[in-house]
Amino acid sequence: MNINRESIDIRWKWLILIAVVVFVLYMLGSSLTPFIVAALFAYLFNPLVERFERWGMSRTLAVSLLFVLLTLVFTGILIGLVPLIERQISNLLGQLPNWIDWFRANATPWFHDRLGLDVEIPDLREITDMLQQYWKEAGGVAATVVAKVSKSGLAIVGWMLNLVIIPVAAFYLMRDWELLVDRVHALIPRSVESTVSRLARESDKTLGSFLRGQLSVMIILGLIYGVGLWLVGISVGPLIGMIAGLISFVPYMGAIVGLAMGVIAAVVQYQDVFHIAMVVMVFVIGQSLEGYVLVPKMVGDSIGLHPVAVMFAILAGGELFGFVGVLVALPVAAVAMVVLRYLYGRYTESELYQSEAAAEKVVIVGGETPAHARAEIQVTSEQETADRVVIVDTTARVDTPKTP
Repeated sequence: MNINRESIDIRWKWLILIAVVVFVLYMLGSSLTPFIVAALFAYLFNPLVERFERWGMSRTLAVSLLFVLLTLVFTGILIGLVPLIERQISNLLGQLPNWIDWFRANATPWFHDRLGLDVEIPDLREITDMLQQYWKEAGGVAATVVAKVSKSGLAIVGWMLNLVIIPVAAFYLMRDWELLVDRVHALIPRSVESTVSRLARESDKTLGSFLRGQLSVMIILGLIYGVGLWLVGISVGPLIGMIAGLISFVPYMGAIVGLAMGVIAAVVQYQDVFHIAMVVMVFVIGQSLEGYVLVPKMVGDSIGLHPVAVMFAILAGGELFGFVGVLVALPVAAVAMVVLRYLYGRYTESELYQSEAAAEKVVIVGGETPAHARAEIQVTSEQETADRVVIVDTTARVDTPKTP
């Protein structure tokens, strides 16, 4: 009875500790954003650092080389993407009035005649003109960001601090990653160390494959959709492809949004069936590659979350912790799946789930065993989980008298 009371007390202590940690994280809020981004960055690229170490480099040299390579790659991507994104957004804003006019002239009557729905479209012409004027005055993406930030001196300081903190924190986290893991491992109570270590390894495998695989899938899908729509002749195709790729972490969401935008763009720009069919073909090819090649090869069944659960995790994370919650929603969900699988296994093995007869497992140990040594029989792994061990001497026999 004392043992049960002690175990209950320990569980309450763990619940209180977890509640305190969650409360502290909630109170810190957005100040944790650069450190969470740095931690995710360090976690994603730690395997590359370990590979450099296997080539004979020191940990510090490996991290430094990785930062140089990533800086060159990101700089090249920004130099190529920023002008493209600026042109695509300007083009989209220029076409928005045509999209609105087409919707009013064609889509609204179709909804009324076929479905009996009266869809009222607000006057968006003024909003479109305002966006176009604002975009011209801003002078592009970079100017827009600077204009938004420059409204407050404190915002400038925070923006600059985040730009500095993220790479610096990521550098030190990657350099001391093994040391940090060992320190955390040393803090785990020895009574649950084996279980926690096993769950941590499973979580690392699940989370690592999910994050790296899903990011790769998002980038590849964005390229497939963007290049495909550009080849079809959609003027805003690259922008639609990037949007569809970025939101493809929610299953089917990227394809649905991208297909809707691509079809509308094709109808407004060409007004023929051929280009609509080609847009549909682009997304059919992209979805086929995602379902049969990209996800099985790069992600696999690492997270196992239903699409509705993915959307709920993102919305719940954003509601509770803002941008930080959205950032860590899917990683936390991936780790939670590992813990829930473990708890489910414990639950199905417990007396609460099983019947009384099934819960009592009896193991019979047979063999020629002296009576005085039966108490010293080595218990096997199967017998450790049994509720009752029955020792039977199966070699005993009864001599019956012979009959004439």
